[in-house]
Amino acid sequence: MEKRTIKPTTMVCPLPAVMASCGTMEASNIITIEWTGIICTDPPRTYISIAKQRYSHDIVENTGEFVINLTNKDLARATDFCGCTTGAKIDKFSEAGLTKAAADIVACPMIAEAPVNLECRVFKVERLGSHDMYMADIVAVHVNEDLFDEDGRICLERAGLIVYSHGHYHELKRESLGRFGWSVMKPKTRKRLASKAAGRGGKKPGQKK
Repeated sequence: MEKRTIKPTTMVCPLPAVMASCGTMEASNIITIEWTGIICTDPPRTYISIAKQRYSHDIVENTGEFVINLTNKDLARATDFCGCTTGAKIDKFSEAGLTKAAADIVACPMIAEAPVNLECRVFKVERLGSHDMYMADIVAVHVNEDLFDEDGRICLERAGLIVYSHGHYHELKRESLGRFGWSVMKPKTRKRLASKAAGRGGKKPGQKK
């Protein structure tokens, strides 16, 4: 396939479309973030990058805390709304019809309707240009009870998570192309997993759902 060269741009897609809540239970705000991800496993660390002119920038700068709230198809409208409005003029929780939930460790509220909430505490800030990157420790994680299976595995495929790609929001479909390591899986491991799946009426490893 022939390629077309374009100018340097942010063309890593798709990206998570998360709502980051910040501030306090009494004075809170929500900002929609696409510039986020995992930067370390042990200890678990993440980041969000916020444009300097955004209202949430100074809140996170001053408090050093935020909550990453994963979003799903039911939250798509609220996700877009919180990315297109400013908390300097409105109460986004109220206007978007979202519910505040107290976090365990950080002072800022979680979004109760989000399927997964990650409490985060900033340990380093990088000034990058248009955005400042807030690198943070994940200090607590909250997951909806209905996303756990009988073995205690978190089944995020049930959550209807959404991503952002080149100006549009997309739902992640439940179809699986294969589990981690399926390309190098040993026959005995494949057989064991297939037997386990069959006992539950499920599909074989790597098989589409």
